[in-house]
Amino acid sequence: MQIGMIGLGRMGMSLVGRLLGDGHTCVVHDRSAQAVQRAVALGATGALALQQFVERLQPPRAVWLMLPAAAVDAVLMQLMPLLQPGDLVVDGGNSRFQDDLRRATLLQPLGISLLDVGTCGGVAGQTRGFCLMVGGEPASVKRMEPVFDSLAPGVHAAAPTPGRPADAGTAERGWLHCGRHGAGHFVKMVHNGIEYAVMAGLAEGLNLLHRANAGELQGVIDAETAPLLHADDYHYPFDVAEIAEVWRRGSVISSWLLDLTAAALAADPALTGYAGRIADSGEGRWTVQAAIDLAVPLPVISSALYGRFSSRGVDDFANRVQSAMRHDFGGHPEPPPSRMP
Repeated sequence: MQIGMIGLGRMGMSLVGRLLGDGHTCVVHDRSAQAVQRAVALGATGALALQQFVERLQPPRAVWLMLPAAAVDAVLMQLMPLLQPGDLVVDGGNSRFQDDLRRATLLQPLGISLLDVGTCGGVAGQTRGFCLMVGGEPASVKRMEPVFDSLAPGVHAAAPTPGRPADAGTAERGWLHCGRHGAGHFVKMVHNGIEYAVMAGLAEGLNLLHRANAGELQGVIDAETAPLLHADDYHYPFDVAEIAEVWRRGSVISSWLLDLTAAALAADPALTGYAGRIADSGEGRWTVQAAIDLAVPLPVISSALYGRFSSRGVDDFANRVQSAMRHDFGGHPEPPPSRMP
């Protein structure tokens, strides 16, 4: 099948590589000429202008957008005059599900279909396959089924689920039609919210292990510092890298995220290459906002989201306010930075 790909970042390039490897043909476009050249080297047909990109696709066209959420509308506005009735647009990025509803309504009078496809797999997806969560009309999903099957990991990526009938649906192949427009991105949004929480849980636990030898350090003795009670209980200079490694084997929390963590710690146990500022691309926020709309409690995911905000120093002013209050009501000085790495 021929498919056009707009956006050749980490994910878009991996999608193109996987599609080409399974016999599909790809026409590609990106604002970076170097990215287009790299895709052409893989076997794709390049186009440096949108007009040229559309002309090189055979109608009815299938155009996959792999763009940041904030860039989708601008590109879609440029595409709409170039497309024809019967063409199909796939938004495979991390758009907000409400935007899918608006865009589907915008495209429908033009006879252009829209699918929202939550795409999960990261930079390893080209070899591992991508988990795909799809929203849109069934006829459009059916049309794209060969593409979804090529991108997804396939049935052999996981052991069969006990009690699940054989060939019960596409989920065991690694992709699922989740429902109407917006459903794919809604499911991916919640997936990423869960991802925030799982990552935060692993990180917090490993940090506790990292600091479990505090009893070996000379504690500060002053009026401002809570003493470490039972200091003799905390003489554990754990090798956190080795703990992550043993957890990979047979533990309840073994996972791909733990695999990646163990690899990072093996390469650099102190993780000196990272400052610890954690970005969020929006899905965690939208998950919490949807939970508020639906009155669904998400204390763990919410905490993980706020932890990401805090990691970037946006609570610095609030902390200074508290320091000022403590100083002014009680003359309390600020403590020195922690001595532990």
